[in-house]
Amino acid sequence: MIRTFPTAPGLYFMKDADETVLYIGKAKNLRSRASSYFQPGANLAESRGPRIVEMINKVAAVEYLQTQSEVDAILQEARLIKDIHPPYNSDLKDAKTFPYLEITTRQEFPGVYITRNPQDSKNRMFGPFTNVKDLRGVMGVLQKIYRFRTCKLDISSQDDKRRFFRPCILYNIKQCTAPCGDRISKDGYKAQIKDLVKFLQSKRSTVLRSLKKDMEAASAATDFEAAAMYRDRIRLIENLDKRGTVEGNVQPEVFAVDPTEALTKLQAILKSPQSIRLIEGFDIAHLAGADTVGSMVQFIDGRPFKNGYRRFKIKTVKGVDDYACLKEVVGRRYKKAMAGQELWPDLVLIDGGIGQLHAAEEAFAEMGAPIPCLASIAKKEEIIYIHGQEKPVKLPANSAVRKLFQSVRDESHRFAQHYHHILRSKSALNRQ
Repeated sequence: MIRTFPTAPGLYFMKDADETVLYIGKAKNLRSRASSYFQPGANLAESRGPRIVEMINKVAAVEYLQTQSEVDAILQEARLIKDIHPPYNSDLKDAKTFPYLEITTRQEFPGVYITRNPQDSKNRMFGPFTNVKDLRGVMGVLQKIYRFRTCKLDISSQDDKRRFFRPCILYNIKQCTAPCGDRISKDGYKAQIKDLVKFLQSKRSTVLRSLKKDMEAASAATDFEAAAMYRDRIRLIENLDKRGTVEGNVQPEVFAVDPTEALTKLQAILKSPQSIRLIEGFDIAHLAGADTVGSMVQFIDGRPFKNGYRRFKIKTVKGVDDYACLKEVVGRRYKKAMAGQELWPDLVLIDGGIGQLHAAEEAFAEMGAPIPCLASIAKKEEIIYIHGQEKPVKLPANSAVRKLFQSVRDESHRFAQHYHHILRSKSALNRQ
């Protein structure tokens, strides 16, 4: 079986006889990497440890998912491990995230930062990047060229006192144009940032040609130290392509909203006698009725709780019927809560409109269960329907409650869609 694997980059999945994924690994060469576990002379106990030996004794099948590049494999591996928690993956299960390059374009004088926790999802971001060390290195190179600020000062063009402000050393060594000290106009600084963004979006050929020319000149002059410096800068800039995209490789835990205000106001909107701490969000995904799946995500105190996520392979519904699928998933989810084996959530949030809300209500009624705080949020108009309230709720775009609902809804949708796309690409994950 492994002999038929491609020699391309991708992910491999070790599965037991029950089709449960035991381990997810990434590889530059899928065939070579996957087969290395089963070589007659391989000493897995010494090279990879006793847990891997224990795992291999349980493996009944090995499957793969080919990716476009090694970078895609790294990012997809991290996302899948966080989502499904294979028992023999010890790394990447925690909340560690990949870094981004964030440009605060909503400010008058945008700053440029390396961050694992972006300030605002509406800022201009590049990444996630797979190597933070290289990212820090290229940041220094770019600052020499584009002279952007990396400080956290609050700078306003209306502040007349700026001209008396003494810039930091970066201005003196020509690595910043010092908007803090009014050494550059607002339009002039915005032009610098525009050039930086263009560079990050482009193939960077002009800068690379210049650096290669400088490297060759230094080498011809036997200045090998300078030539090595230019060589390293070239490598760092070329490594800027070793990144994913904000949309394609989303890290939802990075963009979670600050929930403090939202949870307080949410309790009032729901007219709940108790505070809202545990929220469970549901979504359904399918392709023309095939491979229909349901997802459930948990938010505790307004933040994603990965260990509480669940997926459901639809078992009783044929064809396209989102309402029936939702009823099945809700019923399966709260069967244990009815038996007193699990806690009831403080809020159940459904991705959809009034029809989806009624389907969830019917699921609880058929179980003979008390209906918890229950709501749905419809796409496009972002209308919120709440069980027991006649009129829907329409909150302003800047509402903390609306943003929290959107975060839960978007995460349940992402979780369902991600699983669904994997099923379509390769039957590689455990179908619950």
